[in-house]
Amino acid sequence: MTRTDVTATTHIDAPVAVVFEYLDDPTNQPEFTPSLTRSKPIEELSNGGKRVAYTYSMAGIDLTGEITATTYEPESAIHWEMDGDITGEIKWAFEADGETTIFSYTAQYDIPVPVLDSVVKPFAERYNERELTTALENLRTRIEAGSEE
Repeated sequence: MTRTDVTATTHIDAPVAVVFEYLDDPTNQPEFTPSLTRSKPIEELSNGGKRVAYTYSMAGIDLTGEITATTYEPESAIHWEMDGDITGEIKWAFEADGETTIFSYTAQYDIPVPVLDSVVKPFAERYNERELTTALENLRTRIEAGSEE
């Protein structure tokens, strides 16, 4: 396993309620996360969050599993626990900044890799940093375009 840690923040020109509502719908995830090919809600949880099945493609390999919202605070935070081919956690934080939103994404997860762990780890880290940067740029663009309508 290769442990990966990624963190990024973006400023979105839309109210926190709009950003949270968009991200709270798991079917929106593949629209802005480049290598996420499937995000299917399985159930709504008693805390208001969701359990979701995912498929993430990395270097031509499909990785599948589930994420579960262990913390669900509307318009403030969602913390996800990941199980399956990728294990770990993802934390989303939403902060109102006037009529705009500061969105932060932090993840720590283990990616299954072959014996070439030491060679693959730098590639995996760069790949995941680029994926996260692209995902946040796509998220900002989609929400800002939608809030202008």
